[in-house]
Amino acid sequence: MRSSVTEQSQPDGRLETELLEIALEAATRAGAFLRDGRPEDLGVAATKTSAIDVVTEMDIAAEKLITGLLTDHRPEDGLLGEEGASVEGTSGVEWVIDPIDGTVNYLYGLPGWAISIAARKDGETLVGVVHAPMRGEIFRAVRGEGAFLNDRPVRVRPAPDLGFALVGTGFGYLTERKIHQAEVVRQLIPEVRDIRRAGSAAIDLCDVAAGRLDAYYERGLNPWDYAAGDLIAREAGALTGGRPGEPLSPALTIAAPPGLFEQLRTRLDELGAWHD
Repeated sequence: MRSSVTEQSQPDGRLETELLEIALEAATRAGAFLRDGRPEDLGVAATKTSAIDVVTEMDIAAEKLITGLLTDHRPEDGLLGEEGASVEGTSGVEWVIDPIDGTVNYLYGLPGWAISIAARKDGETLVGVVHAPMRGEIFRAVRGEGAFLNDRPVRVRPAPDLGFALVGTGFGYLTERKIHQAEVVRQLIPEVRDIRRAGSAAIDLCDVAAGRLDAYYERGLNPWDYAAGDLIAREAGALTGGRPGEPLSPALTIAAPPGLFEQLRTRLDELGAWHD
């Protein structure tokens, strides 16, 4: 089904509604495929940054499923996907896709993985969907309209002091980076309530949105890791960013409610969490 209405002629909100419907369809279909079609002997199809940063054949197949559906609905849109999808597009809309965020969890049969799909236009994320099939959860957000979990509005927790914060994080796959990230955690953990490492940036950002984590930070993420979760967290009341004065980026991604965000960002900057 191809879109017959140009972005310029669509009334306010109509584009976002269309993009959300498509993202939900793509995420739901990919989720069912990945949940029900995972082979018992699932193996590694390729590696990325290191020998332990893996891609499975299901990552590749799921991205093809998602991009095929998106292209069928909106053939003029751009695509940016973790497993190689890259199309410039002519509509001004770009889809940012992670077919399995938490691939190692998926490889090992752990439940902490998700499909992440965001749509952005002119550098602004309009729609974000994160579907965690093994948790039975679909998070979604449209810019300016709040964040939802399975159609229920979600909101960040009230900001605690840093010492009472439950903080999520993650680690890269390059040895040098992991060593430095572990050192940051070693210094930070006595200063917070505790630290969680679940293995999916998209889910961690959504857990901040739903009040299951007070905050989250990580170095080394790519746009497909955080595009959808960032919007969902912000629409739930979180602040997101990187180093002081900078937006979130591969160098550093932080999400937390106002009050805690500033405390955590300052401490992470002091600890050098933004470099290896």
